[in-house]
Amino acid sequence: MKLFCCFLLMSISTLALAQGDANYNPVADPAAVVMAGNARFTILTPQLIRMEWSANKGFEDHASMVFLNRHLPVPKFTKSNEGSTLVLKTEKLTLKYKPSNSEFNSSNLSISFDLNGKTVTWTPGTKDTGNLLGTTRTLDGVEGSTPLEPGLVSRDGWVVVDDSGRPLFDNLNVGKDDWPWVMPRPAGKHQDIYFFGYGHDYKQALGDYIKVAGRIPLPPRFAFGTWWSRYWAYSDQEFEELVRGFRTHDIPLDVLVIDMDWHLTFDPRWWKGKDDQSGHRLGWTGYTWNKDYFPDPEAFLKWVHEQGLKTTVNLHPASGVQPHEAAYPEMARAMGIDPATKKYVPFDIASKKFTENYFKYLHRPLEKQGIDFFWLDWQQEDKTSLPGVNPTWWLNYVHTYDMEVRQGKRPIIFHRWGGLGNHRYQIGFSGDTISVWKSLAFQPYFTATAANVGYAYWSHDIGGHMPGAVSPELYTRWIQFGLFSPILRTHTTKNPEAERRIWAYPPQYAKVMREAFLLRYALIPYIYTQSRKTYDTGVAFLRPLYYDYPEAPEAYDFKDEYIFGDDMIVAPIATELNKDSQLATKSLWLPPGEWIEWFSGEHLKGPAKLDRTFALNEIPVYIRAGAIIPMQPKMDYTGQKPVDPLILTVMPGTSGETRVYDDAGNSLGYKQNEATWTSVKQSRTGNTVNVEIAPIEGSYPGMITERAYEFRLVGVFPPKNVTVNGQQLAFTKEAGKPGWNYNGNQTTVIITTPRFKVTDRVTLSAELPQVTDVQQNTLNLLPGRISRLRTAMDTLNATWRQGWSPDSVTHQYQVGDRMSYDPTKAISEVDDFAATWPKMIADVLAMQKEGIDAVPINAALTHLGVKVAMTATAK
Repeated sequence: MKLFCCFLLMSISTLALAQGDANYNPVADPAAVVMAGNARFTILTPQLIRMEWSANKGFEDHASMVFLNRHLPVPKFTKSNEGSTLVLKTEKLTLKYKPSNSEFNSSNLSISFDLNGKTVTWTPGTKDTGNLLGTTRTLDGVEGSTPLEPGLVSRDGWVVVDDSGRPLFDNLNVGKDDWPWVMPRPAGKHQDIYFFGYGHDYKQALGDYIKVAGRIPLPPRFAFGTWWSRYWAYSDQEFEELVRGFRTHDIPLDVLVIDMDWHLTFDPRWWKGKDDQSGHRLGWTGYTWNKDYFPDPEAFLKWVHEQGLKTTVNLHPASGVQPHEAAYPEMARAMGIDPATKKYVPFDIASKKFTENYFKYLHRPLEKQGIDFFWLDWQQEDKTSLPGVNPTWWLNYVHTYDMEVRQGKRPIIFHRWGGLGNHRYQIGFSGDTISVWKSLAFQPYFTATAANVGYAYWSHDIGGHMPGAVSPELYTRWIQFGLFSPILRTHTTKNPEAERRIWAYPPQYAKVMREAFLLRYALIPYIYTQSRKTYDTGVAFLRPLYYDYPEAPEAYDFKDEYIFGDDMIVAPIATELNKDSQLATKSLWLPPGEWIEWFSGEHLKGPAKLDRTFALNEIPVYIRAGAIIPMQPKMDYTGQKPVDPLILTVMPGTSGETRVYDDAGNSLGYKQNEATWTSVKQSRTGNTVNVEIAPIEGSYPGMITERAYEFRLVGVFPPKNVTVNGQQLAFTKEAGKPGWNYNGNQTTVIITTPRFKVTDRVTLSAELPQVTDVQQNTLNLLPGRISRLRTAMDTLNATWRQGWSPDSVTHQYQVGDRMSYDPTKAISEVDDFAATWPKMIADVLAMQKEGIDAVPINAALTHLGVKVAMTATAK
């Protein structure tokens, strides 16, 4: 018996191979386990207890589909008895159990803890009324909102996860040529419950969850670039034209999604009702290239990779393998079917034999041709041949395992949420939403709330799916949300009227959308760093406000506002512009502290509820004062070139710091700490800004050994003196050369350093001029004012032949340009701007006396901050 137990422990610990972490072991340390009659309690952390009850005392040590690792450091706890009642006390929880032949119930089990000075007591059957919810399988067909499943955090302070009915992993014979497989729980009356008693420490709850349920993997770097996707029967030539369109219009692109028409479809018009042998629609499942569209798939995919792109193809696997497939003879023979019978091979992903052959004969050939990963567009049944095994969940598991363990790749799949535990298998495809404003309005909340189950990487159909056609304004706002989403992927249904190429939209919209794509790529170092933190902590980088401000009611009330990484708050616009003012109003809440409104430069203090207005090219993004945002130079695709220089955008504030993460981008080395961290700190002493970059920590294969740095000091006047490592840098207009210049439109000093070894310490000192509070406040507001002036100019110029924008408007608009040309005059330019602003407003008001249409004049005045009476309401 002892030998068997040792073998069991060895074999179940190798479940680590299925999840890519050598430390997972589902058997708890015996010191953490307490037996009491028919019950077994495992103290996993001071706030997490596993509670088992079994009629035959047959307790379970296999990993379940959710809980993989129970061998954690044993928390401090005490065991005592109050009469016949067992009492277990940790630092945070007190559990009382009166041994009984009955299942856990309110008369034999309770757990108490403190929540904000009050004692909370849970007993079995207590309703979790404050659950903050998690996510749901799909948004297919959703117009607006939809109900969500329970999450792992609650305002009540506790959450219970009942694992009793979930299947287990068999854990046996695992290795590269095999894998842990699903097995049913043994028969018999039993309970298997996990109590999370974390109060309002939501971050700790998620951090401990990934300790027992597996980490949230770090996607490949390319996943954070732009994905092109459209349900359309593209030929290879059309795809090539599309990619050239991205390059011609200077729009970055990383992933080319090839929807289902890549394979034989037999004219898949669902209304014709043609079914295959499995009873599903003919042509939806397929593994054979349609040579009419792709005469030479290998050559096409080689070309795609030469453009720096990755590609995925759409799969609907429900029909199994039909006789028309090129791989059918081999697959049929492997499954014991005579190919001569033309009998199809049923889809059975819960069968290890089928799954082995599924990858060997259907997927490996596609991967060898150049397919990088798969879009598993499962929309059919919710059951498999094994009770309790959901096909969505299991497809996610086997595909991830196949990539990570069998092929040694950093895994990435693209599929729907399969349920708790699927945080280990991402990216998520949220499904076919309806293309309306209220669908966009729901998605920020939906995406942030998924953090409550560790599902950090939802990818939405940017622009919505059905009916496909969207207004330019709606598409623009959806892309702006996509910019500040985990994944930026445009998509639409097969509708000739649908358009997702941004350059096909009117110029004023195309320009704003292109700027969003470029900003997304500039932010990839920030996003990638935050994604690594998600892996380390279990806290998704896009998360609800209440993670950081759990006791503020507003953090729960402002559901469409979220934290985007440690230093940003985003509140996407999901309403139309006012018809007359061409501004959208957004109600938002700023947490305590000082925040910089990124698109306007305005400094705001929280806590505060605010109503702010935003033009089409403005997004409500608030950056913590003093934050340092790592960014990268312009690229056509991620990894096109090294991040050299590393751009460090330094926000106004007395102090701030960050750590910038990097690794090889598409390997598993990050799990063995093949990675680097670069620490950066800023401080301000008097009028001097000091920034220090510490020597790099760590290493990875292929890393750069030297680079330049570009400091962007935001919201400051041009400096009097700039030194880097004691060497003075001069003003220069030569881009990329060591020195400094000034972007007056963004009120930003741009300092480019010489090249340094990454192991060098680099220190920047920038001495700023002494200015008054009024001058500084005028400068803070200048980026937003200049942006609004341009809109006002365009609006007034559109009154031709009746009128034209006054020269004073143009003069004010050009202030940033003049400061860029001659930074020595910046202070006087700011003074002039403030002094002549009233005259400019008077010049615009005077246009009304000339008989010009009042609507554009009022719109311009509104953009310039003048309150006027509007004759029309929002559309």
